Amino acid sequence: MNKERQTVIKTEELSIGYSLKGGRQKVIHKGLNLSLYAGEVTCLLGLNGAGKSTLLRTLCGFQKSLSGAVFLQGKPLKEFSQSDFALAVGVVLTEKTNAGGITAYELVSLGRHPYTGFFGKLKEEDHRVIKESLEAVGVAHKAHQRIAELSDGEKQKVMIAKTLAQQCPIILLDEPTAFLDVTSRIETMVLLRKLAVEQNKAILLSTHDMDMAIQMGDCFWLLDKNRPIACGIPEDLILEGTFGSFFEKEGILFDVTTGKLNTEIPQKQIGVEGDFTTSYWVGNALVRNGFRPSEVSPEHINVICHSPTELSIQHPNGNKQLVNCVFEVIRNIKTKMKNE
Repeated sequence: MNKERQTVIKTEELSIGYSLKGGRQKVIHKGLNLSLYAGEVTCLLGLNGAGKSTLLRTLCGFQKSLSGAVFLQGKPLKEFSQSDFALAVGVVLTEKTNAGGITAYELVSLGRHPYTGFFGKLKEEDHRVIKESLEAVGVAHKAHQRIAELSDGEKQKVMIAKTLAQQCPIILLDEPTAFLDVTSRIETMVLLRKLAVEQNKAILLSTHDMDMAIQMGDCFWLLDKNRPIACGIPEDLILEGTFGSFFEKEGILFDVTTGKLNTEIPQKQIGVEGDFTTSYWVGNALVRNGFRPSEVSPEHINVICHSPTELSIQHPNGNKQLVNCVFEVIRNIKTKMKNE
């Protein structure tokens, strides 16, 4: 029996933007009817200037909406006190933390402020939650190191641990992987995915990292300042052509077969089939060299991938070559094309 999706944030005819002098308004988006669900990672994507940060700040209440309404767990956002909001939503902004002089443990302990009251005295339960939060993000061994001594990836994990210490069901993040290296970006996205699945948290994050978003996102909100927002699971948005239309520019095209933006989509087709992993990397090499991986066909050159060291190249004229690496596949095909 399928479990019904639980809506934790909902907007109704929301308009976002800025109030200007003289009562004028700069509307960035209007008529937004959005739903954020528990247990899912939702990725907010769009080109620079599309309004991603403005939308996040509006959902947090950091910036007033121009019209419409935001509901948190069924209650209007405007009715939340600051402490009630902190119990419902954890926010991680894109700015680097300046809390270099305190330890990771001390920074995470700030997430307990909604529970400790004005004097902020930590009790046994608070210490337990702080330790569990540090363990959940994999930096418990760094608990007593100063923030200034941590890598950017470790700092980001500590900031996420702080939101976990709030024990809130919703986490909103603005560009959480912006300053991170490749490994740290992957670790952060895997962590957020794990939190959504294992702790049933609703995660909303803005990002420019399309590859990781496609791999980890349950839902996309696609923003463009000149058209309505598009929402859906990544695969549907990609297959129906919506995803590419949000990012394609003159000379930049989205290749639905690879999920990547290219300066041009290769038209010369090469059939590829066989062992999944080998086929994937053969396809990657083909795209880089100006070919388009496709289904095998008698009309095309075809590469049959038996294993990484056993690949068969089959030509339309019936000739076959057996090679033992991807390098030989590409060299063989390029030589054949050159001689035609």
